[in-house]
Amino acid sequence: MNAIKVYVETGQKRSFVSAVDLPGWCRSGRDEETALQALIDYGPRYAQVLHGSGMDFRIPTDSSALNVAERHKGNATTDFGAPDAIPEADRERLDRMEFERLQAILLACWRAFDRAVGHATGRELRKGPRGGGRDLGKIIEHVLGAEQGYLARLAWRYKREGGIGPDDELARTRQAVLNALEVALHEGMPERGPRGGVLWPARYFVRRVAWHTLDHAWEIEDRIL
Repeated sequence: MNAIKVYVETGQKRSFVSAVDLPGWCRSGRDEETALQALIDYGPRYAQVLHGSGMDFRIPTDSSALNVAERHKGNATTDFGAPDAIPEADRERLDRMEFERLQAILLACWRAFDRAVGHATGRELRKGPRGGGRDLGKIIEHVLGAEQGYLARLAWRYKREGGIGPDDELARTRQAVLNALEVALHEGMPERGPRGGVLWPARYFVRRVAWHTLDHAWEIEDRIL
């Protein structure tokens, strides 16, 4: 089996390891070694996400199957708990074939989140050691708000529609994500937005949305009582 290319992002308190060609398969640890092991540990769960998507994914058994292609210095976002480094591969312009592959992975991540929500509906989620942790409704709202916020990184303006439920709003947001990516595919992306804000390459946008979606899907699964 060919080695799986990954990149490492290391902050002062936390490291992230992400699979270069498999958005959403990204885990963290206190350092590079523990983050690499966490990625391996989540291989079976990521395989479940991709099941039925047409993606060919062989679950690695240990970190020797991973090839660290890039290392990046982390920042406050890294230490807070989110990956923030953009790998060089994500700066390459998308073609139609790669766009469809990334879209298939993103759709699979959304389905995984929806399944987790469905399994948790009507059930209690375990609280943290100090009684903290969002309930299911707040997790859904958090994921929804994050995706709407991320759209600005593709220079896409999104406005919520009043009077509709969270399911319909989630569907509208996801369609906006797909529309924004389609425009990025055809027109490319400038490095700066119209007001000077930093934009994300389309590949990295998919990576960030996929990571955030799966991170909370797996959180829900792990907290169901």
